[in-house]
Amino acid sequence: MIYRIEKEKHNAKDMLAILGANPEIKFVSLVGLDIYGHSTDEKIPVREMTRDYDAFMARGAQTDGSAVLLPKIADISNARVDIIPDPDCNWYVDYNEGIGTLRIPAVLVHNIDNEVGSRVILRDAIKSFKTELLKAIKENPYVLEYLPVKKADDIKEIVLTSATEMEFYVMTPHDKADKERLHTSQQMKEQYWKRTIGPVRTALEKTLLELEKYGLDVEMGHKEVGGVNAELNAGGGFDHIMEQLEIDWEYSDPMQAADNDYLVRNVIRDVFRAEGLDVTFMAKPVTGVAGSGKHTHFGVCARLKNGKLINLFSPLDMKEDFMSPIGYGAIMGLLKNYDIVSPFVSASTDAFNRLKPGYEAPICPVTSLGLTVESPSRNRTIMAGLIRDAKNPMATRFELRSPNPKSNTYLVIAAAHIAMLDGIKAVLAAGKTPKQLEASVSKKYGKADFYLEKNREYRSEKNIFDLTPEERTKLYGESPATVWDVLKLFDKDSKKTQLLFNDNVFDKLDLESYREASKRIWATELSDRLALDWREKCHNMYQLHYKEMDATDLDEARWKKIDSLRKAIAQDSTKKKCLITKLEKALSDGNYDLAAKMQLEISEKMLILENEYNEYKKNLF
Repeated sequence: MIYRIEKEKHNAKDMLAILGANPEIKFVSLVGLDIYGHSTDEKIPVREMTRDYDAFMARGAQTDGSAVLLPKIADISNARVDIIPDPDCNWYVDYNEGIGTLRIPAVLVHNIDNEVGSRVILRDAIKSFKTELLKAIKENPYVLEYLPVKKADDIKEIVLTSATEMEFYVMTPHDKADKERLHTSQQMKEQYWKRTIGPVRTALEKTLLELEKYGLDVEMGHKEVGGVNAELNAGGGFDHIMEQLEIDWEYSDPMQAADNDYLVRNVIRDVFRAEGLDVTFMAKPVTGVAGSGKHTHFGVCARLKNGKLINLFSPLDMKEDFMSPIGYGAIMGLLKNYDIVSPFVSASTDAFNRLKPGYEAPICPVTSLGLTVESPSRNRTIMAGLIRDAKNPMATRFELRSPNPKSNTYLVIAAAHIAMLDGIKAVLAAGKTPKQLEASVSKKYGKADFYLEKNREYRSEKNIFDLTPEERTKLYGESPATVWDVLKLFDKDSKKTQLLFNDNVFDKLDLESYREASKRIWATELSDRLALDWREKCHNMYQLHYKEMDATDLDEARWKKIDSLRKAIAQDSTKKKCLITKLEKALSDGNYDLAAKMQLEISEKMLILENEYNEYKKNLF
């Protein structure tokens, strides 16, 4: 059975031969991505492709504006959207009970010639980064003094690499997580990198083998910090499974890395469910317990005309400097311009539930380089860290730790490259040396810099959560707390937002479409999901003690506090509206500033309420 078809074989002759030799491939699916990252999936009989291969590649398939999320671009009154196959990437065959579907990444085209969606934006960002970086090197040849390159003309091409690390929770269907057991296990680090057993081991091993078939060069799969030990039942099976896992694989070019990210999620879900286990890629499936991240890595190399590949982030002498000027420029650009990356990283309430102090989740745009050049320490409290190996210059890269499994990898990688390019161009234009740039990124609050903001710090080798919230805000800026807060970052500094429009990577309609899509989903989730969930939880917190019980005055006092709080959250009176009703009114009025404020207030009070109710239950006999 064939699982992957490389781009070199996407011509008519090779593809017709492959499909003829593999009759189990019955369908074709064109995988287009809208502005929010939702993908299309349809079943086209393979004969439609083989009947006239070139025509199929040119025309693809059609859908409409109601089938994809492209607000302000395609709607029911202007709905034509074509899904055109992308020949310049790997194609995969997805099997279901021996029946294969050829999944082809595709470009969405609105009204015949307007290419739209996440894949298009990443494609254009990659092209812009490569072109502009090579141009900046040629215009500022001083930088070659810090690289193993004699002259700019020796560079044949810029090579970009990216990869993601996928964390996820696996569980027995319909079982509810015991938060206290999860929290205790996390504090004792009972699960991290432990041996998997039972159906979890079976599913993990089958997943790794399945990914190898697709040529993903899996590096490892292992248990993460979250989870509890499963229980062996009388029938010899396992119940109450709740474990956090991670799977890592090799690097690819940015587009292929994003495609791989989608492929891996589908394979994980299919294999684990075949073993009777449910999977969630939520960033924070259980409050009070470690969430799931999707650390995203970035590397920049140059292929020389003699065929040699060099890492442009690495310094000439790995024992003398942390990075080259290009490396410093990239991390400085990413940190300074994180306001235009953050809305693509965290576009859901679930994402912000993870980005809170106390669980190793990064909340401040700050980096760590290492204690010294000789000491490659790893600070897990920062957002974007330098990863390097003094013995291997090709390993130098950055790890962005804020994305979660549901982040739109295409737009995260695109925006990150736009941000990095701005920093690289500024550094090279200023002619800065590695030592000068180390001083810049390490500068203290209040010190002026040629590029970085005066009243900010950008580097920390210490635990930033040892600082008070007020101290973190002063040094690293205020962190958004809701989807509406992060979307407003596009308006906060128009100069940063303008970077997205350089080289037409984004256009204003793209950005408006993304903002509208994110706002709609956030508002709908608040009103139609979270509000209902909060009300249900409040309704289910009822009085448990009665006169005949051995209840104490403490129980009575606790219940009065609980009852008052749950009514304030979820019960209206003729004189006063509850918090949830106020939230729903703010959303219906389009008062999103107030809605965001109400969301935070209710979330905080619900956490207090749940903790109080748990303490109340514990004390009752």
